[in-house]
Amino acid sequence: MQIYMVGGAVRDGLLGLPVQDHDWVVVGAKPEELVALGYLPVGKDFPVFLHPQTREEYALARTERKTARGYRGFVVDADPNVTLEQDLARRDLTINSIAARALCASSAAIFEPDLETLIDPYGGQRDLRQKILRHVTDAFREDPVRILRLARFAAKFPDFSVAPETSVLMQHMVADGEVDALVPERVWQELARGLMEGRPSRMLEVLRDCGALQKLLPEVARLWGVPQRIEYHPEVDTGRHLMMVLDMAAQLKAPLPVRFACLCHDLGKGTTPADLLPRHIGHEERSARLLKGVCERLRVPVDCRELADVVAREHGNIHRSADFGAAPVVRLLERCDAFRKPVRFADILLACECDARGRLGLEQVPYPPRQRLLQALSAAQSVATDRVAADAQAAGRDGKEIGTLIHQARVAAVDQARASLRNE
Repeated sequence: MQIYMVGGAVRDGLLGLPVQDHDWVVVGAKPEELVALGYLPVGKDFPVFLHPQTREEYALARTERKTARGYRGFVVDADPNVTLEQDLARRDLTINSIAARALCASSAAIFEPDLETLIDPYGGQRDLRQKILRHVTDAFREDPVRILRLARFAAKFPDFSVAPETSVLMQHMVADGEVDALVPERVWQELARGLMEGRPSRMLEVLRDCGALQKLLPEVARLWGVPQRIEYHPEVDTGRHLMMVLDMAAQLKAPLPVRFACLCHDLGKGTTPADLLPRHIGHEERSARLLKGVCERLRVPVDCRELADVVAREHGNIHRSADFGAAPVVRLLERCDAFRKPVRFADILLACECDARGRLGLEQVPYPPRQRLLQALSAAQSVATDRVAADAQAAGRDGKEIGTLIHQARVAAVDQARASLRNE
């Protein structure tokens, strides 16, 4: 029995990056041997075990044979005769198919990798040096999830290029309908991870180049070639603007719901009637309708879905809020549910800032509406709503009238706060 560390842990170690998780492969062993050593079996589709002390995953070396479309259509063979080279051959990219022999570091059989002695039958170290994302073997075509994974790695390593032969292979996979067999949960999982990488725009670029974006997110794919408004640098179309917005979200360390809102906030521009170009009148409502379809199709989590909906509907009003009086500002806060969910409202404003700064020449320009609306919210929150309600009830007012009085008190508080700022 031999144990090796494989995959991302070896790759990141060679790149000098922090290693988050260790993946181990066990060659020449049967499941009962690992169980006898105290390992806990957890694998459902193939034999995976948890180390009795570290709880890290140890998988038996295996091969896979395609039996049907999609990423679930495989028969797995984890026979003890499967070699390390055979196991590495089934991996997606050469940079993830490097192995390091494990050394026993303690009496409890806790292992450490020997990064000085690597097994690299498919040229992963060469591709790391040349910064190339390349498939290992033609078996890449058997799992459409690998297209998403490669796109995610492009976002993680934005200075890596995709090997020409890998680009062609992915195009053929899309044309053959492999992407159509992907299940929504897996698409969302990889999409979400790609959005959280350092340059999410690269993920969209790779998916668009191979045709997968049109299959998976046609609402997003339609944005390329659609002109921006004249005042927003017409030489940059809406698709390119979207990529800049996503990269700004990454630069500002935005959480996933904000990044998803950035991805979907302008979907309606891809369906703007020709007579409304380039002003995109009414695109906010169109964006919200298209967003609903995306969320239902990909089964997007509620927090991402709800924040994206508000941003799609209100980002134009938030951008223009400097021209609003106190009453329209309070109505905007109410539509955004800012009084009940102030933390989410801050994220809504962050998404709008990414949109505003995701434009040529505006990357370093401050976004005043964010601070201005947070100040307005703070002023409106200072209203003692329980006291307003109690006084109204004592005067015989009903529920609807009480709501109106609270709204009026908040408008007055925002107006007063603005006047104080002007007088400073």
